[in-house]
Amino acid sequence: MTYPIILLASSFLLISFVVDYLGRRFRFPSVIALIAIGFIGNPLMAYLGYTLKGLDLLVPILGTIGLILIVLEGAADIDLKRERLPLISGASMSALGGILCFMAVFAPLGVWSLGLTPFQAITLTVPFAVISSAVAIPSSSFMPTQDREFVVYESSISDVIGVLLFFSLLRSDGSLSGILTGLIGGGILSLLIAIVCALGLVLLLMRISGHIRFIPLLAGLFGLYAIGELMHLSSLIMVLLFGLALNNPQLVTRIRPLSHWVDESYDKTLNEFKVILVEITFAIRGFFFILLGYSTKLTDVLSWQAWFAAILILSVIYSSRYFLLRLGHHTQIEALTWLAPRGLITILLYLALKETIALPAFLDGTVVIVVLASSLLILQAHRKVAIDEEIPDAAGAPGKAQPQIAI
Repeated sequence: MTYPIILLASSFLLISFVVDYLGRRFRFPSVIALIAIGFIGNPLMAYLGYTLKGLDLLVPILGTIGLILIVLEGAADIDLKRERLPLISGASMSALGGILCFMAVFAPLGVWSLGLTPFQAITLTVPFAVISSAVAIPSSSFMPTQDREFVVYESSISDVIGVLLFFSLLRSDGSLSGILTGLIGGGILSLLIAIVCALGLVLLLMRISGHIRFIPLLAGLFGLYAIGELMHLSSLIMVLLFGLALNNPQLVTRIRPLSHWVDESYDKTLNEFKVILVEITFAIRGFFFILLGYSTKLTDVLSWQAWFAAILILSVIYSSRYFLLRLGHHTQIEALTWLAPRGLITILLYLALKETIALPAFLDGTVVIVVLASSLLILQAHRKVAIDEEIPDAAGAPGKAQPQIAI
């Protein structure tokens, strides 16, 4: 089986590259194509006499690693400046408001129409309420710079808040006091530990030398993330802070004892690290979504109950998002409304939930449908931005619109 597995892995990477290239070329979400390829590959491999085993363990591992890398990649592209503070605060309010609004609307609907218990409904809302940075960040590349930064902040912060809230609910006794204790205590502790760990990793990158530099750094990041999760903390805060500090070393050098730690070679080292990061992220992301499609059962996706729940969830997602964007006076409402995909984080939280409490079987199909549909709807954002780019400028000549976000 050695050579067939090597051939299969190589094929996955090449297919992912082709799909990613075509997705950027023709502006369609590559996630859909990757899942579809995995879905088609299941019966094809069965016909050829091959079966992939151990996917129940492999898919969550790849998903978690991919989530870490994508949040890190997105954060490492952001320049922190004083004039961006309104954008950051607006994105934070949008992320928090989106989660709370979805929970408030969907939880009672889940009890009434899906036959869930109140605790099941409340806990289930979180995976579907969180915007997937794993999909949103790569998919926002066509947006104007300021809007793309808004998407990066919003989706990353949504992931952080969602993970913290989810595990506070899951590990609570179901009471409000238990949830608040886990949320507030876990949040403060997560932030303090994240600052220390992120600072240590950045200092390591500033001083690291030799031929082997970046793999040990990533190994340390993954290890710290795993330790944080084992301690029931929101480790994505550390990943987000690490990425921001990487691209903004002034955050570290403002500390007087560390003011001379950045030398002339830092920019070159950072660029090399970003190249490695992009390459590894691409590989992990491709493997994850193909294997997710491979492990999806046709009966789950074709269930009418799965479709009913998915339509209900999608309706709440986009109606509440449109309302919140209008409330925030955004100038790109029609495009940003459709940039709210569900993906890696939704699947990972749902799998964690299934291990803890019993859920209706049709929800397995619902998760896949929501991920695919929300990724497909990003095409609406593409269409809106394309239309705006054709709007004539003040002189009457066609020109690219430069929308701004008003917070």
